[in-house]
Amino acid sequence: MKGIILAGGSGSRLYPITKVYSKQLTVIYDKPLIYYPLSILMLGGITEILIISNEETIPLYKQLFSNGSHLGLSIEYAVQPAPNGIAEAFIIGEKFINNESVVLILGDNIFYGSLEFFYSGIRNNTGATIFGYQVTDPERYGIVEFDKNGKAISIEEKPKQPKSNYAVPGIYIYNNEVVKISKNLTPSARGELEITDVNKKYLNEGKLKVEKIGRGIAWLDTGTPEALLQASNFFGVIEERQGLKVACIEEISYYMKYISQIQFEKLINSIPKSLYRDYLEKVLRESLNQ
Repeated sequence: MKGIILAGGSGSRLYPITKVYSKQLTVIYDKPLIYYPLSILMLGGITEILIISNEETIPLYKQLFSNGSHLGLSIEYAVQPAPNGIAEAFIIGEKFINNESVVLILGDNIFYGSLEFFYSGIRNNTGATIFGYQVTDPERYGIVEFDKNGKAISIEEKPKQPKSNYAVPGIYIYNNEVVKISKNLTPSARGELEITDVNKKYLNEGKLKVEKIGRGIAWLDTGTPEALLQASNFFGVIEERQGLKVACIEEISYYMKYISQIQFEKLINSIPKSLYRDYLEKVLRESLNQ
């Protein structure tokens, strides 16, 4: 299973922040936003990852992650010249995906809580698996309609009259057919290759699973300044109360055994004196005392 993080988009709602850099580099409490979707892929056992963004931002991601080897990952990069739609990621990433299945996560999506819905989706996917998350403003999202038996029967992109309040969050699991499907899409009225059209294709062929995400799991949208502030406050409270970091990719690499104890120690020593390093040193000490 390969992983793609689509970290493009104009981020116009966050202007003037995004005049300087991509919104996926904005800070959520104590780390860049892109750490959060990256951590989701890592926790799902995915170590081969492609980051897609614009030409100006790719060097900054390379500065953050290099080739990922220090984390036990293999990270590659590709350019999306213009925001031509989510589904274009599969065309750009065709060689990277090769003959494997793929998870696509949007670079501004954050999930917190039990990720069993995601792990189960990876284990059981045969065609396409997407998720439904209950929201109060469904007109802002792609919306799934279910029949009385809970089976998905339609998907609409930002409908004026939503048929349900289950939005499709920005994490998608596909078999290898997604590349061919994306290549055969017709751009929408806004000139984009829509991920909703990919999902409709799988739905029409009877190959789409839609799993509802239950209570106790937070899906945070970070598309506005208010949402960024709320997300930062949310994780600040959690980390302060628990003394545990969220989306700490170095810690995840160590506990997922992507890197050894010696590699973890070397990684810690490469980080400048900071609260972040203090935390990783505590993680190491505690692991040695177990």
